[in-house]
Amino acid sequence: MIRILSVTSECAPLVKTGGLADVAGALPTALAPLGCEMRTVLPGYRAVMDQIGKGKVIAKIDDLFGGPARILAAQVAGLDLLVVDAPHLYDRTGGIYLDAEGHDWPDNAERFAALSYAAAYLAQHGAGAWQADLVHGHDWQAGLVPEYLSALGCQTPFVFTIHNIAFHGNVDAARLSALRLDPWRFTPDHFEFWGQISALKAGLMGADKITTVSQTYAEELLTPAFGMGMEGVLRHRKADLTGIVNGIDTAIWNPATDAAIKPFSTPKGKAANKKALRAEFGLPAADGPLCVLISRLTDQKGIDLLLQALPALLDRGGQLALLGSGDPALEVALLQRAATDDNIAVRIGYDEALSHRMIAGGDAILVPSRFEPCGLTQLYGLRYGTVPLVSLTGGLADTVINASPAARAVGVATGGQFYPVASDALSAALGRLCDLYARPKDWARLQRNAMQQPVGWDASAQDYHALYASLLNGAVR
Repeated sequence: MIRILSVTSECAPLVKTGGLADVAGALPTALAPLGCEMRTVLPGYRAVMDQIGKGKVIAKIDDLFGGPARILAAQVAGLDLLVVDAPHLYDRTGGIYLDAEGHDWPDNAERFAALSYAAAYLAQHGAGAWQADLVHGHDWQAGLVPEYLSALGCQTPFVFTIHNIAFHGNVDAARLSALRLDPWRFTPDHFEFWGQISALKAGLMGADKITTVSQTYAEELLTPAFGMGMEGVLRHRKADLTGIVNGIDTAIWNPATDAAIKPFSTPKGKAANKKALRAEFGLPAADGPLCVLISRLTDQKGIDLLLQALPALLDRGGQLALLGSGDPALEVALLQRAATDDNIAVRIGYDEALSHRMIAGGDAILVPSRFEPCGLTQLYGLRYGTVPLVSLTGGLADTVINASPAARAVGVATGGQFYPVASDALSAALGRLCDLYARPKDWARLQRNAMQQPVGWDASAQDYHALYASLLNGAVR
């Protein structure tokens, strides 16, 4: 039995803003058959507290960065949770990272230092009778864990996973005392980054092993184009960096049993869902493929590229149904584009059930990201026979087999890719997508291949288990 303390700022189904929550929520179940017992440390946001009920108090901290805190043990949706109940930090309206006006909470540094400290405290003192063998932290919000482990004299190994290196958790060095960090460790060898405190760098430098969410992204992170300023740190830690691709929960994302859709098990079964999706979005019948996109609306996700490339799809009789929110300028541009073309439909916001209906009813799913550590929507698309068209980057490159002539000749293609990540390359890829769609036998083969592609956690769980075991067998730097 390996006991793992997972430290995360979000966890599905309790609280979610992106793929990190899905991974944090899926890992405990994926690892359990391999003899891993994972408990998840999570901030006591209002939404989380509403779902856990009273919980069981297993620890109290008199002063956790500005006020008292309790750590509550609870079980929700099959997850063993250790919730940091600190109302002065987490009980507030707005989002988990942003206030009601969309700005970062000014005390985010303290809020997630508290999460990291609570995790280190539990690693040192145990969670009741349960004692972790190692700690697994996710993204910058858990980056200070090794600093607090060191301060407490705790030798528990620490694994750190990068889900998106774009966010560093940097704050001014004047907050050293407020964050209870050792000023003697404010050096390039620990958490100093260009004169600032960097929670992300603390995690990268303090971890025994570093993972990220795909093999290609692990390689990309070593370059200036993708490393976001941390490429030097990661090159220094290259020997301890590995990529383990994400999976999806194949019980929740199962076209044969999905309660949100008209269930199906073969590509032919998608027809009823496509008809229903067109009706829901007010789209007319059309000769080309119905493409769906479910995403944050940001330049990172390539939404501006898609706006430029849309004629390549629409001129061939294609359609677009889009669900997402984000950059206000992109939201306006998409809504304006939809207002001028009956074959574009846009919903601003997020709706989990609608996302299932879109993926079930779409012919293809578009993921034109400039960078994508792993990506999950292309995996959902594969599972439902909704052909992914993706940029050649990160986990998108690792999970979709491009429908090149060679791949189609041997019958292994599962989708389309384009490179470079530019509007003209996307336009050409949309044209190739329409060409394939116009050949029903080729398209049906692509859909069948997609639906047969393994997208669950089995292989990745084995990789995590092997990594944990290597640390506990003494292979710690």
